[in-house]
Amino acid sequence: MADLVIRPLVAGEEQLFDSLADPGLVGRAVLGETYAGGDYRPEWTWVALRDGVVVARAAWWAGRDDPAPLALDWFDFTDPAAAVALLRAAPLRAEYSILLPNGWRDDPAVRAQGQARIDAATAAGMRVLVERYRYRWTPGCGLPARPGRLEFRAAPDDAVILDVLRRIGEGSLDAHTRHVTATRGADAAAQEDLDLLRWMPSPRDWWQAAYTQGGELVGITVPARNHTHHVVGFVGVLPGQRGHGYAYDLLVEATHRLVEVGAEVIVAATDQGNSPMAATFARAGYPIEYERIDLV
Repeated sequence: MADLVIRPLVAGEEQLFDSLADPGLVGRAVLGETYAGGDYRPEWTWVALRDGVVVARAAWWAGRDDPAPLALDWFDFTDPAAAVALLRAAPLRAEYSILLPNGWRDDPAVRAQGQARIDAATAAGMRVLVERYRYRWTPGCGLPARPGRLEFRAAPDDAVILDVLRRIGEGSLDAHTRHVTATRGADAAAQEDLDLLRWMPSPRDWWQAAYTQGGELVGITVPARNHTHHVVGFVGVLPGQRGHGYAYDLLVEATHRLVEVGAEVIVAATDQGNSPMAATFARAGYPIEYERIDLV
């Protein structure tokens, strides 16, 4: 067997990345996205070749001003061993999120493609953190009426928001929050959430704090926009206010505010194990578009 060559792309080699024979059943391809259209950096795009033929590929992504990759977006292969070797050889580390059609385990071909990627990433040293639902709201889903139970005000300064995020993290069902809290502490988990919200290019004044009619803080809701979509950036209820269904009020408010600024599509996500939030999205008319598996 020919020796395996693992290297990053150089500018102008996009066609080499696209030359891999992949059926496009899982990953970014299911969104209709292409590598060339994703603003990827050649030095963060790696291929494994045998006799000049691509047998594995991986592309990491970040915003234009980010100094390090934020996510492994593309990871495809025809040779599993080469795929494992590529992930081990590339000097890049970021969370890997596999996009999958809803109900992907029911289709043998899709299940095989998804499981192969999980197995290869695991063999390279990653582990499955969580399975998530990705939602896509459009006007055809219907705009839910505002419940009217809460008052929404401009969110306080970042120091106050950081404390609120830390308190919301107590007892959280979100796997990412629990993971960071367990490995680096509650303050780090709150700071990571704040950093992500500040990273998004949408205006800071979209953030809203929610209060009861009596003036008690309930939580925060952050309608936002990332680099491609309007999104529900964050919905969180303080521990002492849980059990009243307020997450629904926060989600509906975020939806209305995004529609008011012209959103035709709103993307959101939650852990499959977070059944209360999944039920909240369903109640608000958000259909599941895809599933996602995150590995760290």
